[in-house]
Amino acid sequence: MPGENLSRDEARERAALIGVDGYEVSLDLRSAVGEDDTDGPRTFRSVTTVRFRCNEPGASTFADLIAPSVTAVSLNGRDLDPGEVFDGSRITLEDLAADNELVVDAQCAYSRTGEGLHRFVDPQDGEVYLYTQYEPADSRRVFANFEQPDLKAPFRFEVRAPEGWTVWSNGAGERADGVWRFAETKPISTYITCVVAGPYHYVTDSYSRTFADGTTLEIPLGALCRKGLAPHFDAEDVFLVTKQGLDFFHDHFDYPYPFGKYDQAFVPEYNLGAMENPGLVTFREEFIFRGKVTQASYEGRANVILHEMAHMWFGDLVTMEWWDDLWLKESFADFMGEFSLVGATRFVNGWITFANRRKSWAYRADQLPSTHPITADIRDLQDAKLNFDGITYAKGASVLKQLVAYVGQDAFLEGARRYFKRHAYGNTRLGDLLSALEETSGRDMSAWARSWLQTAGVNALTPQLLLDPQGRVEELAVVQEAAESHPELRPHRVAVGLYRATDDGAVERYARAEVDVDGPRTVVAELSGAEAPDLVLVNDDDLTYCKIRFDETSLATLREHLGSVTDPLARALCWSALWNMTRDALLPAGDFVDLVLRFAGGESEIGVVQMLHAWAESAVTHYAAPARRETTARFLAEGARRELYAAGAGSEHQLAWARFFARTATAEADFQLLGDLLAGTASVEGLDLDQELRWVFLEPLTAHGMVDEKALAEELTRDDTASGKRHQVRCLAARPSAAVKAQAWAQVVESDALSNAMVEATIAGFSQGSQRELLAPYARKYFAVVERVWAERSIQIGMHVVQGMFPSLQQSPETLAATDAWLQAHREAAPALRRLVLEARDDLARALRAQKCDEASGQ
Repeated sequence: MPGENLSRDEARERAALIGVDGYEVSLDLRSAVGEDDTDGPRTFRSVTTVRFRCNEPGASTFADLIAPSVTAVSLNGRDLDPGEVFDGSRITLEDLAADNELVVDAQCAYSRTGEGLHRFVDPQDGEVYLYTQYEPADSRRVFANFEQPDLKAPFRFEVRAPEGWTVWSNGAGERADGVWRFAETKPISTYITCVVAGPYHYVTDSYSRTFADGTTLEIPLGALCRKGLAPHFDAEDVFLVTKQGLDFFHDHFDYPYPFGKYDQAFVPEYNLGAMENPGLVTFREEFIFRGKVTQASYEGRANVILHEMAHMWFGDLVTMEWWDDLWLKESFADFMGEFSLVGATRFVNGWITFANRRKSWAYRADQLPSTHPITADIRDLQDAKLNFDGITYAKGASVLKQLVAYVGQDAFLEGARRYFKRHAYGNTRLGDLLSALEETSGRDMSAWARSWLQTAGVNALTPQLLLDPQGRVEELAVVQEAAESHPELRPHRVAVGLYRATDDGAVERYARAEVDVDGPRTVVAELSGAEAPDLVLVNDDDLTYCKIRFDETSLATLREHLGSVTDPLARALCWSALWNMTRDALLPAGDFVDLVLRFAGGESEIGVVQMLHAWAESAVTHYAAPARRETTARFLAEGARRELYAAGAGSEHQLAWARFFARTATAEADFQLLGDLLAGTASVEGLDLDQELRWVFLEPLTAHGMVDEKALAEELTRDDTASGKRHQVRCLAARPSAAVKAQAWAQVVESDALSNAMVEATIAGFSQGSQRELLAPYARKYFAVVERVWAERSIQIGMHVVQGMFPSLQQSPETLAATDAWLQAHREAAPALRRLVLEARDDLARALRAQKCDEASGQ
């Protein structure tokens, strides 16, 4: 990996030297099918012609290409020796002219890691499917280029493909004489070019919009997936959300969608959720649901569709200059995805999911030792890859929500409109957007940006309540705190809500005030004289980004009446705050599990229910005191089983509790029920045991030795699909056997034979909370090999292994010491690798602190 890196300084130097006028890329993908009779990687021919200008004739630079071999290189008609100018990742270009033409003929490799041009063979029917994925810098695995976001150019692609295949790219395409040729794109960055090819199932629709000036925009729509998933593909819902999103963004952005057609491809073994390639957005195919799922899954898919659509403006039309300003696309897409979800679709409670699920990702990331400002210091491509994180996405979106409250929605949107028109097809930095917002809001954005975008860490806001002798509020203040490592106290526009229990048992808000919290203590004068509250909720309505704390009275109210809080967003905020307290060792894990089992069964928002399930499971696995872990786990499983039977027959809540019960099963009676349900000798009224749910039930049975390899093979015959194979691989690695764990370790760590999806599945099966002793020997092995793995594998696979195989279940001071020893001994290791190990170390230390808190509560 180090030889493939690109530094920010190198990129800036190259951008100052050259400008790119256009690319012509010709790919021959006919080698994707048939037997592979070569000893090395399976390859395809890639011929690239790049026309570019040089500001300093006679100077030198380099083009980017990662390929097994280069057949020919020509610069301005002069043939260069590939052996001299190509080093495996760069092509040296010397003595440049004012106007240049570079032609590179290479043999590029198909990918099995999801980076570059990924090749997938469907086990169901043997068909081959291809797609590209580049962000941040993997288009150089497919064609020669200048791989950095600020060297935008128009692209023309042509592709030769096997007979019977269809090929898609960013522009509209036609097939003639056996070649697919695509319309030239607008100027775009290399990382958002795209090719998808294969016998995909393809569905079409169209979108039409007439604007106030009488002009009409017609956008051809398409949606595609593997043929094996076609029976499950609800393209009509994908198109519905797509049209709603296009209407919403046209209403608010005043800039028509600029990239012609709008195809959306759902592709196999995808590393990301989705990618915003203009005209051809790619998604992980798990967004096509093979079995029954809850509305939270449909909401999640709709959010991703809209997130990627927002990128057509924030990211594709206007692109950050370098990855330092990644937030200019990801934070905005995350915010606008939620904003449009609530404003344009049936998912009107999307901000509840955002407050409960999305922000929890941000809170975790912002408390890691690797936390960084939203506008980060990105030294190179490895830094960039790791900064697609909870800060760049969810914290950034949360801060934008705060910005909307700060400047007003109208000023915010008008600023965005000016930004698009001013910088269309160009590249920008932080100041370009801030200047537009200053114009429209009349506010000085520099102080806001300094506090919110250029400093790291999350503040905690706690209410301080003083009552007068008559039992009314004499003074209510909000105390703001920050971690010692990141002491910035920020300006927060917050709502403070006062809640009390009514005669019928409901907990309802009766007073609210918005206030600018600034500094360590802010008095909320508007609430003086109000009746004494049972609950004070700081950051009511979730206007800002902060950790909420409670005074003693409020916490006592939640312990007894959390389920009676009538407003679903307020409940979600309370749950999120309680989970943060658990992670911060302020609330025992056992207490959090107890709250989940007492109140989650009555929670109306299914997305909140599923988040509570994930948190409760994590509380038992990581934060419960070892001496109490088994008892707490048993308590959780018993409660999950109760709620499974109590939920409405056939409801999405029943499905969620069924999945949760399977994941938490611990006792023989639990496994007996799961086995009987699979065999059909038992049933739960209304519960449909589809194939996906069967696999969910099989994993815990396998992990506890109740199901063997033969039974898993028989299950695969029922579901002989790519999805079924991934489930089987995960279950096989979950078996409680030393030999199984050794085999899984060897497959993931010592070999690169598995594809990215199979690496993920094997890692997921390998680490089972019930198998801590079985996994103990791998703690030492991990630290012995992790640096070698990082050096030898692609960055995506390296991340999977470094994060997934860390001994997080060996929760002891000894494991913490071993991690510290590795960090001490490897100060010169790749910064991205050290970051991943530091993050895992922090999670481990947090778990140990939480376990002490839980242990103390049981004394």
